[in-house]
Amino acid sequence: MVRASEARAPVAGNARPSCRRCDGRIAGACSSTSGGVSSTPTAPPQRGSRIPAVRQPSHTARNPSIQTIPGVEGVIGSNEGQLVRMFGQPRLNVWEGDARKLQFTGNACLLDIFLYPSTSSKEPVATYIDARRSSDGQDVDRAACIAALRKP
Repeated sequence: MVRASEARAPVAGNARPSCRRCDGRIAGACSSTSGGVSSTPTAPPQRGSRIPAVRQPSHTARNPSIQTIPGVEGVIGSNEGQLVRMFGQPRLNVWEGDARKLQFTGNACLLDIFLYPSTSSKEPVATYIDARRSSDGQDVDRAACIAALRKP
């Protein structure tokens, strides 16, 4: 490997130093007359330059598909307030567009509850549940996890 102190050729008069090897660490200090890396800084973007438009999420209500498996009936269809009363404060509360994910945790398992608005209600309600072990992330029975995390 060539050290930065060894990489510079002798400087004569007003000539700029050139490098035998310019990499990311010393590229700013090097220039070459043979089309190498230039040390001339580039101008920063000008103020008032146009920022590209960001696509906003769609808030069009639709009827999401509802998970229908035994043992989740009391949770599916619940809103955030009802879920907090059932399980306590969520560990995670994540918004993605008009969808929401609440995660409740305990020693036994993690419970992810996904809420979506519908055409009949702007307030998101639980439509899907996923459950896994806290220790290794393996899937567990959803109804068993709900029972383990439900507050008395």
